[in-house]
Parts: sequence; structure tokens; C-alpha cells
Amino acid sequence: MLKPATDIRPYLGVVLVSVIAWLAFTLPDHPDAIGWNAFLRLPLEWPLLMLLLLVVPRRLRKPSALLSGLLLLTILFLKIADIGTKSAFERPFNPYLDAKMLVDGWNLISGTVGTLTALTGVVTALLGLALVLVLFLAAARWLAAMPRPARSWLVIFLAAVTLFGGLATFMGTPRIEARIPTYLRTRLALIVKSVEDMHVFEAALAKGEGPRAGARLFAGVENMDVVFLFVESYGRSALEDPRYADTTRPRLASVQAEIQSAGLASASAWATSPTVGGLSWLAHGTLLSGLWIDSQARYDRLMISSQPSLNRLFSEAGWKSVAAMPAITMDWPEAAYYGYRQTLAAADLEYRGEPFNWVTMPDQYTLAAFERLGRGPAHAAGEKVMAEIALISSHAPWTPVPTLVDWAEVGDGTIFNPQAESGDPPSVVWADPERVRRQYIQTIDYSLETLGSYMARFGRDTVFVILGDHQPANIITGPNASRAVPIHVVSADRDLVESFEAQGFTAGMLPEAQTREWRMDEMRQVLIDRFSAP
Repeated sequence: MLKPATDIRPYLGVVLVSVIAWLAFTLPDHPDAIGWNAFLRLPLEWPLLMLLLLVVPRRLRKPSALLSGLLLLTILFLKIADIGTKSAFERPFNPYLDAKMLVDGWNLISGTVGTLTALTGVVTALLGLALVLVLFLAAARWLAAMPRPARSWLVIFLAAVTLFGGLATFMGTPRIEARIPTYLRTRLALIVKSVEDMHVFEAALAKGEGPRAGARLFAGVENMDVVFLFVESYGRSALEDPRYADTTRPRLASVQAEIQSAGLASASAWATSPTVGGLSWLAHGTLLSGLWIDSQARYDRLMISSQPSLNRLFSEAGWKSVAAMPAITMDWPEAAYYGYRQTLAAADLEYRGEPFNWVTMPDQYTLAAFERLGRGPAHAAGEKVMAEIALISSHAPWTPVPTLVDWAEVGDGTIFNPQAESGDPPSVVWADPERVRRQYIQTIDYSLETLGSYMARFGRDTVFVILGDHQPANIITGPNASRAVPIHVVSADRDLVESFEAQGFTAGMLPEAQTREWRMDEMRQVLIDRFSAP
């Protein structure tokens, strides 16, 4: 008589539950820590979870398995999100603050690697997480059905592992630990701190920072246009990292010589950005409001506040406030906060050329369009201009790299089509980190070259404030890079430029290592004071 075949599903359940739980409990939450070595430790949460699934009463098996599966899924999601945000922004994922950025993240990823590739990745990730949950629930059910005496021996083994592991942890034995309670407690504390931070920010908004009205301000520049230029991903590393300095420092020296020939003087310093790797609007909001805007929640609250932007102060003092924003391709209700009299979003800039992947148009076209559509009409009407311009050619994916053309030939932008259609796609460039870094600094070099040519050509009776919005992601800078960005003030008014030098700026376009560094929110008042001095 044949014996019935042994049911292997309970033993398969042991393996699957162990693998999924071990992965969730040991997966690092930082990209630099990922490696086989990270998984070669004993998480005490593993035997405890296994014991729970084995000894729980029959009526509680399904809810216990479901809660355990959801817990593991949550831990996996948080750690994967941490890896993403630490790679991009050098900080952990914050559920309270970051949920609102999912759409912006999608726009960036789809613009970098293509909509189809991005959608495939998102769907694959979601299906992967769903599959993990389904596998875990099935495995937990099989595990709970383990027959005796194997069930009893497994319980004894797991209890022994828990006991000896606990003692080893108490004695400080390496690679035997229970990190998850601390990990989840820290995450909860981060959320609580973020909620408290919003109360602090509400108080700062109620108090107000700096001038509340534009009347009688900016006497020191009353007969000049004032143009703020934010250069995407232009950080301190571009000037000081040996991988990039040989490109950037000679370029800045060349720009300095070019603008000096045109009668312009310059001074430079450092400013600490509230963000890194992305979220450029946080830097814009910080400089222009005088408040530290380091999260989307703070930015959203600022947008409905009465704290006057620097743009609005200039407008109240008699300037026409203009924004040139080539990255804005959808409705932009936040423009109402800044108080622009003219907003030139991507469609308003009338670019007819091909995009450079995510980058809608090259910087040279943005500046030429601003002169034609913003400053030119204002001057024709006898108005002076205060402008905020975002230069985005140095935004990821850094391919293709644009080149400067004759300003007289910029036209409607179709001259840039051969450039936009050249080079390798992002999927090819990003397969090689060294190439990503090379093309990053090439786009920064292009932006600086364009700015030098632009200021020399259009800089009469103008004050330029040029600064980076933030450092690029750590694929460019490496870990633990400074959050500082260069800031340059350029004008034909040498007395004005020298007044910045008296505050700690370094003469010329090259800030030195010891040059003073301000927080970006503090820089607003420095600019107001210098621009308002008679």
C-alpha cells in the first residue's frame, strides 16, 4: 500500500515567510548601504513573527497574517522610499510632507526616462509589492497548517533563537539586533516633528520677516532693471569638486573677463539652499519670501499667506515684475502669491523648437525670449523690470547638451533642433554614472557661457543676481556634500557691487572657500539692504 505524499506547502511556507520577513527587516534604508553584507545579520523580529503565525489561535490566523503582511509591506515601502529620497534629496522619506510630491516625481521621472519606461517601472513596482503581499499571505497560511511534531520542533527552535538572540543583543553582540521598532518609532517622531514644525512656521508667517511694503524701497537701484536668474543644479560642488572645477572655474574666469570688457563688475558669495537634488521651487520661495521653505508643506502654506514676496515688493516700488519659467507646462496657481504682472510660462515663451528631453527649451532661448517678450515691451512703455528667470538646461537628464548660437539667429528656437535631436537618449547616458557626471558639468558650463554672453550683450542699466537653486543629486556630488550654491551680483554700478564686497562677497565671479555663506532666506534681507542704500 502506497503512503500518501508528504504535503510540502508548510515547509515552503517557512521558506517564503522567512525570505520576505528577512528582506523587509534587513533591507538598508540608504543606497550607499545596499550590499550582501547588509543582509548577513539576524533580525530578532524574524523569529518573533514566525512564532506569532505558528501559535496564534485558529480564529485569529487570517487577521494576524494580514496585519503581519501589511506591516512588512509598509516597512518595505518606507525603506524603498527612503532609498529614493536619500538618493535624490539626501534625506529620509517623510510621509507627512512627501505624499504631495508624487505628481512632481512622476513628471521628473517620465521626462527623464520617457513616459512608457516610467509607467512600466511604476506598474512593475506596484505589482511587485502586491505580489509580495499575496505570497506572504499564502505562505503564512501554509505555515500555520504545519503538522506535528514538526510544528512543535519549529516552535522550540524559534523560541530558542529568540531567547539567545535577545541575550546576545543585550550583551552587544554584532549582527544580532532588532532595528524595526526604532526605525518605525523614528519615522513616527519625524511625522510628529513635521506637524510641530508647521505650527512654528505658522508663527513665523504671522510675525512676518523683513519689509511688509515696497514703497520707498530699492532706492539704490531705482534707475535699473533687476534680474534674478536661478541656474538649475548649480551648486558649490561644481566649483570645488576636482571632477568639475577644471571646467567651471576657467569658465567663470572667462565670464568675468567678458563682462568686464562690457563695463560690468561682479562679486560672489555662497548661499545655503533649503533643498538638494530637486524641488527648485523651495529655493525660489525661500529667497523671495525671506522664510526657510524646506518642505512642500511649508511651500503650500506660504502660497496662501500674506508674506510679501520680493517680486511683489519691487512691483509696489514701481517695477514691472516678470517671471520667465520655461519648466512650467501646466496651470500654475502659485504665480498669484509672487505677484507677477507678467508670467511667461513655457507656452508663453513661444518656443517652436524641439525639447531637450525634459528640458523644454535651452537657456539661450529663454533669455532671448525674455528680452523680446518681457523686457522689450516694458522698456517701450517706459517701465523698469524686476524679473525672476529659471534656467533649466542644467536639469537632469543632462542630455543632449546644448551649445551657444549667435543671438541674432535664435529666432523661434527651431535653430536648436539639430542640437535637441543629437546625442544619446537618457537610458544610454544614465547607464554610465561617469558619463552622467561629465554631461552634468557640460550643461553647467553651457549655462554659464550663455549667461556671460547674455550679460555682456544685454547688461546695460541692469543688476543681475545669479544663483544656483540647489546642489544636484548625490550621483553628481557624492554623499554628504555641502548644501551651498554660488551667488553672483553683476552690474555696471561699481559702487553697488563694492557694497556687496563690504558685506563679505568676494570680488569677481569666483567665490573662494572662505567667502562668507548666508542661508538663502537671510540673503533676501542682504539684497534688500544693498538695493535700498542711497
